[in-house]
Amino acid sequence: MLDVTVIEDPEAAAVSLDPIRARLLAELALGPASAAMLADKVGLPRQKVNYHLKALERHGLVELAGERRKGNVTERLMRATAASYVISPLALAAVQPDPDRFRDQLSARWLLALGARLVRDVGTLITGAAKARKRLATFALDGEVTFASAADRAAFVQELTAGVSALIRKYDAPDAEGGRGHRIVVAVHPTITEPAPAAERPAMPTSTKE
Repeated sequence: MLDVTVIEDPEAAAVSLDPIRARLLAELALGPASAAMLADKVGLPRQKVNYHLKALERHGLVELAGERRKGNVTERLMRATAASYVISPLALAAVQPDPDRFRDQLSARWLLALGARLVRDVGTLITGAAKARKRLATFALDGEVTFASAADRAAFVQELTAGVSALIRKYDAPDAEGGRGHRIVVAVHPTITEPAPAAERPAMPTSTKE
């Protein structure tokens, strides 16, 4: 099972977005299961689950993990082909974001378009590398920083831009024989704070009437 895979086909994307099938994918990412086992978990008849499993299997989202005999019946044990899935903008090719249409380094929507292109391109590279049975050379850096002020954030962005630009100028060799172009994407955006689970939230004071 892959850790993550990219869905590029529009029909496969539509199949994965169906709520019942998405639930089945989540269950099968935990481990192999038969239609009968899944039926109890999702509250559907086994025949209905089988119907959904066949649709998922047709699009390569689940695969046969094995078979087992249960009485006079042979059950097919299915598993998800990946622990998680990402839908590529290629699934909506006609309306996929194009960051080359406009460039605005301070626009959140331009950042989103860059992110969409990143998903599309890396997904295509992963697919190609898997078919060629070759390793894909990539690098990613992830971190968080807390700025004391908006001025500090602006200064950070200025230094980051200067530093990355200097590295590009230093190592860029467009005329090198056998050289291969690489895309560099650097992003800065506010951290999303997840709400604490109910059990961890402080108890709200209760008011009493006198």
